[in-house]
Amino acid sequence: MQDDPSMAKNNVTNDLATRSRATNLKRTLIRLRRWVFRGILLFFGVLALWGLLYRWVNPPTTLYMMQERHRIGEVKQEWVDLENIAPVMVRALVAAEDANFCIHWGIDSAAVRRALQQGAMRGGSTISQQVVKNAFLWPGRNWLRKVIEAIMTPYVELLWNKQRTLEIYLNIAEFDTGVFGIQAAAQHHFGVDAANLNRVQAGRLAVVLPDPKGRSAIKPSKSLRKRAASVIAGSDMIRRDGRSKCFED
Repeated sequence: MQDDPSMAKNNVTNDLATRSRATNLKRTLIRLRRWVFRGILLFFGVLALWGLLYRWVNPPTTLYMMQERHRIGEVKQEWVDLENIAPVMVRALVAAEDANFCIHWGIDSAAVRRALQQGAMRGGSTISQQVVKNAFLWPGRNWLRKVIEAIMTPYVELLWNKQRTLEIYLNIAEFDTGVFGIQAAAQHHFGVDAANLNRVQAGRLAVVLPDPKGRSAIKPSKSLRKRAASVIAGSDMIRRDGRSKCFED
């Protein structure tokens, strides 16, 4: 029995069409991968230039500030240079948030391990990581943001010195609902400039940072007062043992 020529022709045509679709799909996937790769490079390229810019230029705002401004209508912030912030406030911040700030490279590996063991997402964050999150990334807690933060932090550590990191952190951190930066916080809570904060005030402001909407520096709870006193004692300790040398003369 002879094969039907028309059937054979149809089989060839179908085979060519299938191969053509497979080839087109492969080409589409290759193009898609290229565009995804270029998009990733562009994203990190923008972050790299952004980080370099902030080495000299003060951040005018952050994504979180813009979100809060849209939500509540107005936010308070006034930039102040590091030399115009009470030294005890800077030490209290480091003692409360990242006592090893001067001796790590942006990521505290031991703290990260402890946080992972405890299932926490914030506990392992250094001041450097929090600056990257606040200055460049979106608010919230998710692993994608943590991955970008972990990549960006060592780069920022290379670009900025420790004093610049603290200066930016203290000027963009939230201390109360809609109150950003230590100058606005000092005036809002205590009616003084950041340069004139005393030990008690510095300790109380430092301990509200993990939860500025849920903690009060003006009317702290008993446990918060104890925590603030502990932070001030810690600030004295890091000064004595040299862990504040990278940001104090």
